[in-house]
Amino acid sequence: MTQKISANSEYRPLYTRIWNRLKIFPRGLAEGSETPPTVSGPAAAALVSASFSCFLLMVNQHFTSAFKAWNKIIWDLGSWIPGSHNSDPFYGEIGSYSGKETVMLISWLVSWFILGKLWQHQQIKSRTILLCLFVFIVAATVMNWHPLFPYLPLMPN
Repeated sequence: MTQKISANSEYRPLYTRIWNRLKIFPRGLAEGSETPPTVSGPAAAALVSASFSCFLLMVNQHFTSAFKAWNKIIWDLGSWIPGSHNSDPFYGEIGSYSGKETVMLISWLVSWFILGKLWQHQQIKSRTILLCLFVFIVAATVMNWHPLFPYLPLMPN
């Protein structure tokens, strides 16, 4: 699928047009703004830290599956979430997942703060941002695949 994009009859595929639009990030988001952003570092920090925390969630999942003492520590960390320890068999309990989500939340906020400070005044290339997102999300997804990690339980205990 191609579309005419200029007066000189130049045709480009859809993926090229999308990539060219992504390359102007974040200027394209702020057209018409009184104070448009001049750097992409803060936005890149938010995106990369979110994907990093997903990756760290899976790392933590492996540690809690391998080490029962670590599982107890993580579960205690997440005991502030309602339903973490619930004796009612009808509703059940979240279990140590509450602690894993707490670790994910903390790692997201801390990594966002650190990357935000490091990249506060920098222009991060969109290619770098997308590569980081891709690597962390693919790694987190692969770490969840049972055939590669047979010690992970298919069903929670």
